[in-house]
Amino acid sequence: MVKLSGNPYRALSSLSHINTGYHHHCRIISASTTRLLSTTSVRCKPPNVGNLGMAETDAIIGQQAHEPLTLDGIKARRAKAGKLIAPTASYSDSDMFKAPQPADKPKAKRWDHLLTKEAKAREPCALKQAAKHLKKPGLISLGGGLPSAENFPVEHISMRFPAPPSFAGGDAAGAEAGKYDVARDENGGVYDLAIALNYGQSVGAAQLLRWATEHTELVHGAPPYADWRCALTVGSTGALEQAFRMLCDRDRADAVLTEEYSFATALETAAPLGIKVFGVRMDGEGLLPDSLHEILSGWDEAARGARKPAVLYTVPSGQNPTGATQGERRRRDIYDVCRRHDVYILEDEPYYFLQMQPYGAEASAPPATVDEFLNGLVPSLLSMDADGRVMRMDSFSKVVVPGSRCGWITASEQIVERYIRHAECCSQGPAGLSQIFLYKLVDETWGHEGYLKWLMHLRLEYTRRRNTILAACERYLPLDVVSWVPPAAGMFLWLKVDHTKHPQAATKSILEIEEDIFESGIDKGVLAIRGSWFQAEQGLPPSGLFFRTTFAAASEDDMERAIERFGAAVRESFGLGSGC
Repeated sequence: MVKLSGNPYRALSSLSHINTGYHHHCRIISASTTRLLSTTSVRCKPPNVGNLGMAETDAIIGQQAHEPLTLDGIKARRAKAGKLIAPTASYSDSDMFKAPQPADKPKAKRWDHLLTKEAKAREPCALKQAAKHLKKPGLISLGGGLPSAENFPVEHISMRFPAPPSFAGGDAAGAEAGKYDVARDENGGVYDLAIALNYGQSVGAAQLLRWATEHTELVHGAPPYADWRCALTVGSTGALEQAFRMLCDRDRADAVLTEEYSFATALETAAPLGIKVFGVRMDGEGLLPDSLHEILSGWDEAARGARKPAVLYTVPSGQNPTGATQGERRRRDIYDVCRRHDVYILEDEPYYFLQMQPYGAEASAPPATVDEFLNGLVPSLLSMDADGRVMRMDSFSKVVVPGSRCGWITASEQIVERYIRHAECCSQGPAGLSQIFLYKLVDETWGHEGYLKWLMHLRLEYTRRRNTILAACERYLPLDVVSWVPPAAGMFLWLKVDHTKHPQAATKSILEIEEDIFESGIDKGVLAIRGSWFQAEQGLPPSGLFFRTTFAAASEDDMERAIERFGAAVRESFGLGSGC
């Protein structure tokens, strides 16, 4: 029998100091003998601060670690573990929630050689580390500067969420959060406003971290190495900025590789940090592995003005701006090139779950079950990562609400630990209000199955929108000049305009023709974003003439009118007659 190490719900010593609201006594929750509980005064102050009492009983799952995690497996694991007890500012990590790892499973490669001076210099936050002493029975804390929840001017919030299976207005589910739900065992009794609205750990609230860890294991399977972890983030953009600062140093003349047309905000994040960005050629399936290998193999530091890149930033699914989606073989080839050249991968996947059915004649029926949906997703780079050389960035922005500014990373323990050290002195993690809102939605109300059904529903919505804009393109754009690859994921359509057919191609540059079409489009009432704005290497001539359009927000009627106006702008610039 393979020996298993670790316990996903190990119970820690904890000071469980429960507020009973207006009663002048404390209620102590009966727990396993490994967790110690105490009070700090005769009258309980708002919820305790201390280490995590993860469950009322330990849960040993045994051989489940060898099989893929399922929805039923998560339910069984939680039932075995008992109620999650995570007071204010509780410490937690993914090892408390993921399946036990086989003892012979390898650990991730170490990245000491890649970490920057800044990343190496960061020490644990002394004040947050002091919380470990709160497990001492009878200890009265005068240490932490945590405000009393009694003075929070929020007593209760209520939420209404669309419910499966239709997610229509008629099918709605309610969720409530009060200030003292944990003490009173109300509204689930796991996460309340007294906890969420106070200071917390930079890794995120244990309640939502548990969900993110389970979700990661459910969707991607456990990565091939043992010491993987998750940490909550202030969205993917905040995570990317921290990752750049951890892995790239201007004093070392570090550089990053990315798609030749890349997420503009990522480029704008790298520039002030003094990080040079170089583009890798693309086709309709995204980044080209041969181009990546060619660039790395022939790197000339003197000519490039930067060291050979050791970091790749990529958006594999529904890439922004091109809408390209890397297939499984493409992802494996990219990973193999990165292994060969020891390149670390930042896998930014906000559109991963917006993978759609093929367009047109190749269209097939969408998945009917959650299992079909999960099995149909292109395997992630994280799932292929035998070395621990991938940091995957997930986000709620594109699939729930962007205003939550909340997501999570998954990476090796070493990288996540350095990430948390940075967050402790920067963002201190996502807002508590966002975390409790998301917990109430994706965990308490929907659960994992409901969330996956929501993603299936959203996929159909985006498929319908994509089909609408593609039909409009076929109807209104001059097909001898404008071409495109139907996107297989995401929310963007990348339009290629053949500049060589422009009547002034010999005298006008690509950028000049692009500007003419852009300004004409504005005059006609349509905004299509210039492709050159996404160019990774701004100093080089663009490889072609492109425009990025999105089918995410406009109504179907407005999308049709917008494409008609864009087609008119192209025809005007190229001197073509009007018509469909």
